[in-house]
Amino acid sequence: MPDELNNGKVAIVTGSCRGVGRAIASEFAKAGYSVIINGLDEMALNQTAEDIAKIVGKNNRVVSIPGDISEEQASKLLLEKAVQLFGRIDVLVNNAELLDKPKKINGNISNQSSPTSYFTLEEYEFPDSNLKAAYLCTKEAVKRMLKKDEKNYSIINISSCPESISQSDSYEASKSGVNPFTSSKAGVECLTKTLALELADTGIRVNGIAPGIIATDTNKELLDNKEKKKQKENEIPIHRMGQPEEIAKVALFLASNKASYITGTILDVDGGLSLNRPTHFLEHDLEQA
Repeated sequence: MPDELNNGKVAIVTGSCRGVGRAIASEFAKAGYSVIINGLDEMALNQTAEDIAKIVGKNNRVVSIPGDISEEQASKLLLEKAVQLFGRIDVLVNNAELLDKPKKINGNISNQSSPTSYFTLEEYEFPDSNLKAAYLCTKEAVKRMLKKDEKNYSIINISSCPESISQSDSYEASKSGVNPFTSSKAGVECLTKTLALELADTGIRVNGIAPGIIATDTNKELLDNKEKKKQKENEIPIHRMGQPEEIAKVALFLASNKASYITGTILDVDGGLSLNRPTHFLEHDLEQA
């Protein structure tokens, strides 16, 4: 249901071609926001815009602006177009994960078959684009937010819960290193807290969300393997994977007046995964399965 308080408000959601980003964009549109979506896959992005428009009708505008926002010019253009179209920016959700790797890297960084100490410099540096994209978009958004007299803006950075990306959960278990990706996400969380402190007296709140294991295309291999899926869900205290919509609802909350006293917080939305459940609980669950 649209909220009248959101009439005229504008949200930018990066990395919104699919998965969590798509769900966040849809949630904001349903709540009454005009939404700008961004991603690298222009066809998927346009399809997302069409699908959301069908849900919310003509009262809300959904505009797709493709581009690689880890590049300064593209991030600047994204924010400029948003202001040109709607005259303002109220919410920025930094969700982009730029995981298209050079051929020599061969797939996602989490699937590399060597430990971190064996990565090439190119392999190690590539995930920096995740942090760079968040920084560049935030920089451009803050410039434009500060030009307005209003004092209720929100920047939300999407990270990952430590357990879902930690080295112990990946290399020790599957002999694949993820430290470069982990480092970029840790950087996003540090950026969140630093900006929250710097911008605290400007009316711009900065928070983060650390999702656990979410049922998206990123985890398709896990979703397609019932045995592995069940094993992974037994590691999660509430015994299931999260849904993209569950992350989206938290993002909408953080952007709302209900969260007006929250800044500098990283919210774990992970079904308890980050609590590092003791092994004997897992063994008991498997015995009962």
